[in-house]
Amino acid sequence: MRNLHRTAALVAAGAVLALTVPSAAAAPRPAPPVPLEWGSCAGTGLDPHQQCSTVSVPLDYRAPRGPKITLAVSRLTAARPELRRGALLMIPGGPGNPGLGGPSSAAKRLPQSVLDRYDVIGFDPRGVGQSAPVDCGLAHDDLSMTKLRPWPAPDGTITDNLATARRIAETCARNGGPVIRTMSTANEARDIDRIRQALGEQRLSAWGESYGTYAGAVYATMFPQHTDRIVLDSNDNPDPSRVGRGWMAGFDTGAEDRFPDFAAWASAPGNPDRVAESPQAVRALYLDLAARLDRQPIPWPGANPATLNGNVLREAMLESLYADAKFPALAQLILAAQGTRPLPLPSTPPDQALQNTVAAAVGTFCDDVAWPGSATDLARAVAADRVTHPLTAGMPVNVMPCTFWPYPPAEPAVRVTPDGPSNVVLVQNLRDPATPYTGALKLRQAFGNRARMIAVDSGGHDAYRANGNACGDSLVTNFLVTGRRPARDAFCPARR
Repeated sequence: MRNLHRTAALVAAGAVLALTVPSAAAAPRPAPPVPLEWGSCAGTGLDPHQQCSTVSVPLDYRAPRGPKITLAVSRLTAARPELRRGALLMIPGGPGNPGLGGPSSAAKRLPQSVLDRYDVIGFDPRGVGQSAPVDCGLAHDDLSMTKLRPWPAPDGTITDNLATARRIAETCARNGGPVIRTMSTANEARDIDRIRQALGEQRLSAWGESYGTYAGAVYATMFPQHTDRIVLDSNDNPDPSRVGRGWMAGFDTGAEDRFPDFAAWASAPGNPDRVAESPQAVRALYLDLAARLDRQPIPWPGANPATLNGNVLREAMLESLYADAKFPALAQLILAAQGTRPLPLPSTPPDQALQNTVAAAVGTFCDDVAWPGSATDLARAVAADRVTHPLTAGMPVNVMPCTFWPYPPAEPAVRVTPDGPSNVVLVQNLRDPATPYTGALKLRQAFGNRARMIAVDSGGHDAYRANGNACGDSLVTNFLVTGRRPARDAFCPARR
């Protein structure tokens, strides 16, 4: 969920064509895949050895010989062909994150022993990047992260959030086109299996991160016979009755789990960006400052919105918890809001860069599961959450555009089960702000003996090859290279 966990508020919207997608068992036999033709990749900053191609998949899996869309795929071939195990598919997060450049990133991140043995495969999921991209055409104001994540008003009321959620849903329903109505996670799993077939692989290994853990889990559930070695990193709660609704709600727990890491860092003696003398004082300062900015926003030209208000600070706090490297930006913003530093230059992405991400997340969340909730029930939930989780001020349980999604899901969300080969490894930080450990345990439970969990005593989002924990990294690498999982769930202490 890096983008759910970046644009999580993006749950909403619609399209002009209400397509339904049946279960995989009911689908007619598909046409045989066309072998891939690999060529150079467009774009900058890519590994010169990365190659690109396309895979044709049905728009509607009820009619596999009907209209098609094209998925963009990429690869880096195994560095040592004589050791080649197969294909390792990188499943991107979000939903809404592109993945075409994934193999180039993997070449810098994965150990050589893995790169020697796998063709590393990337892809843009349907509706994303170069794969039939969707766009809702949202207004500039609605692309603010304080709108996309539904931060309540300073007094806790949600009237404006309700209006924003309805407006985004109606805009996406009007402008989203037919693809946005087919962007369920089940269809991503079906697309992944079409990629497997086009690669000529009988079985597929995968490395899913964030939302990609849920997509990977759904693939492993729907197509267990075609799975090889599955690594799921920073794991979503797979509750099929909630799906994205549950992931959003998890931000309150995730922020509370993770904020102490920031507070310890921001109070450490000798830190040039030190904001207070103790972790307890950092927390009190953040809460007091957010309340003060609610009352007295500071102009911030070029940002969206163009003020530093309490919700902008809250959003910056949540973003900073994803990685220790982001801590200084939050501390510097706190110091600037106190008047001891100048305000930093805004880092607001261009509108066009957000349009596709937002629309893709909207389509996926709303196609997966219904988001019920009356205004009264939502307001009550927000009020309670503001008391129990003050860091996030009720945002995680507030209204999302999917509440106003005009179409019901085409099929039930997939329930992850223990049925299938015991070939899944979950790796999880204990203090993840976006996919909290409590939710990861639910996925571990759902898989049963199919899975082992590697819990890493670390904070932030992303675990494997992300935070320097040699214990966790070596256990995952050993699984990918040899196929041997830990005999039982494992715990890796903090790196020293």
